[in-house]
Order: sequence, then structure tokens, then C-alpha cells
Amino acid sequence: MCKASFRFVVFAVAVLAICCLPLLHAQSPELPAGPVQAKVTTACTECHESRIIMQQRLTKGAWTKEVDKMMKWGALVDPADRDSFIEYLSTNFPPDKAPEQMPRVAGAKKH
Repeated sequence: MCKASFRFVVFAVAVLAICCLPLLHAQSPELPAGPVQAKVTTACTECHESRIIMQQRLTKGAWTKEVDKMMKWGALVDPADRDSFIEYLSTNFPPDKAPEQMPRVAGAKKH
């Protein structure tokens, strides 16, 4: 494949990804109600949908490491909100809570 064709393919994939991103977020389930729900939703779903969060069952210590890691990776979290994020996530998604039942999404592989 020539460089021009390769660049076109990369450009086309990027455009499709950007155009389809709002559709992915539109299907993303709403996080549980709470004082920082909107901030957590905004910060976390910039990069991934809420299902990623809702499937996790972590201790408060593990949520602390996860929030710190995401902030290092560029999540837009005000440092003043860090502890509130950890409290929200560890309260709503603790290890002793049953996992969320996630419906299959269109296009998922069938086994």
C-alpha cells in the first residue's frame, strides 16, 4: 500500500471513530446517583463508557489506585475532588456488591 493510501485509510478510520464516539456514549448507562455523579461521569466517560466503571468491584484502596492512575493518564479531575471520586466509586462499586448485569450491545460477538 502506498503512503497516500495508508494516510487516507488512517484518516478515514479517525473520522469514523470521532463521528461514532457520541453514539457510544449515548448508549452508556447512567452511573448511580450521588453528590459527584456528574463530575465522575464527565471525567471518566471522556475516555471510556460507564460500563467499564460499573463492572468493577474494588476495595477503597484499589479505587484509590485506579483514580490516581487515571489522573496520571490525563483524566480531568480537580485534585480537590479526588477523595470525593474515591468515596463515590468505593461506595457504589465495592467488592461485596453483585456485578452489574450488562446487556449485550449491537455488534458484540456471539459465541
